[in-house]
Amino acid sequence: MSTAPGTTSATDENAQIRQIILDARDATVSRATVSDDSPLVVYFSSISGNTHKFVQKLRARLVRLPLHTKEESPTVTEPFVLIVPTYGKPDGAGNVPPQVVKFLNNPENRAQLRGVIGAGNTNFGPLFGIAADIVSRKCDVPVLFKFELMGTPADVEKVNEGLEEFWTQNSLQR
Repeated sequence: MSTAPGTTSATDENAQIRQIILDARDATVSRATVSDDSPLVVYFSSISGNTHKFVQKLRARLVRLPLHTKEESPTVTEPFVLIVPTYGKPDGAGNVPPQVVKFLNNPENRAQLRGVIGAGNTNFGPLFGIAADIVSRKCDVPVLFKFELMGTPADVEKVNEGLEEFWTQNSLQR
């Protein structure tokens, strides 16, 4: 039995529901392994929530930057890794979200930044994840990884492993 174009079958819907449940379970399992010694990740996620969905799967303590620039930015008093999405601007200007710029304009926050991970869309070609490159260059920290949109399960695992190794090598624990 086929379905009309643009519609989904009950089987497709069931598969989608199963995937949502598995994703939620994976996020819960991952979040359960977070301790006070886990890496600290500061991140910004827009209304789309792509970056938020990704970071929820990390074994890290999380601080989300406010959605609106008029809201107070946190001051971070310990080392952290920043996860930043790239905004698509054809000329390259304005690729770093203004909320991230505001956060990093605080010298205390910049002093604690140890690395940056970029989120983006490969449709942007050479501008893919460029916000991470810009932050890296301006703050003199390494780009640790880049992932597309919400990332894949393999991306999540690579970032979890990389954060653990980076955190340990750089003695970033509190």
